[in-house]
Amino acid sequence: MNPPPVVVLVEPAGPINVGSVARLCANFSITELRLVRPRCDHLGAEARRMAVHAQPLLERAGLYGDLAAAIADCGRVVATSGRLEPEPIPTGSAADVLAWLQAGGEPAARGALVFGREDHGLSNAELLQAGRILRIASDPGYPSLNLSHAVAITLHGLVQPGNQPSASPGPEPAGRGALEGALLDAEALLLDVGFLLPHTAQARMAKLRTLLQRAEVGNEEVALLRGMVTQLRWACRSRTP
Repeated sequence: MNPPPVVVLVEPAGPINVGSVARLCANFSITELRLVRPRCDHLGAEARRMAVHAQPLLERAGLYGDLAAAIADCGRVVATSGRLEPEPIPTGSAADVLAWLQAGGEPAARGALVFGREDHGLSNAELLQAGRILRIASDPGYPSLNLSHAVAITLHGLVQPGNQPSASPGPEPAGRGALEGALLDAEALLLDVGFLLPHTAQARMAKLRTLLQRAEVGNEEVALLRGMVTQLRWACRSRTP
């Protein structure tokens, strides 16, 4: 049995929401809450009042400087989005996405559920760090949900029989930390050789990131990519034909 996924809140602004999410984590056997640059006092009176008996979980919440650091030890990452325009990573039904999240084989990296800011959700760069995007079905005229409500619906979906993983989980995605490290190495090399320019690097690397996310590359493929980058850098510096 794989450990439950971690819940990650990116820049939450409302202490009531943070406390409510801590309580929801306890309701659904989620043992770890991670906060990326919270914009509120997550240990203040309002948050504690809403957490009720989940205050110990709230007090243990990890604090991170960015999303990449918060999910570095995770493999299967699901990000939530309420936007209607096309997303950089394919969306799927709640059943399919949540089954994928829980389908890690052995040994599997930790899974993560990522929720964005109350006012404008997750940026494209943050969505690109996920392997799947979950969009909660709602009225197209008003698709944005309250943060704690979105967490409640998603965590309830985790325990539904139809959202459980299949017997054949498929290849295990590489850990996010390893993949991010390989992408940083590749970006630096491509800038050095002139394939990337500073003003186009972000857009082009986003396309590469999308490609690797769709392919669900594993740890062996990431190690291969990193080895290629290392060898190419050595060849460039030594001017080997």
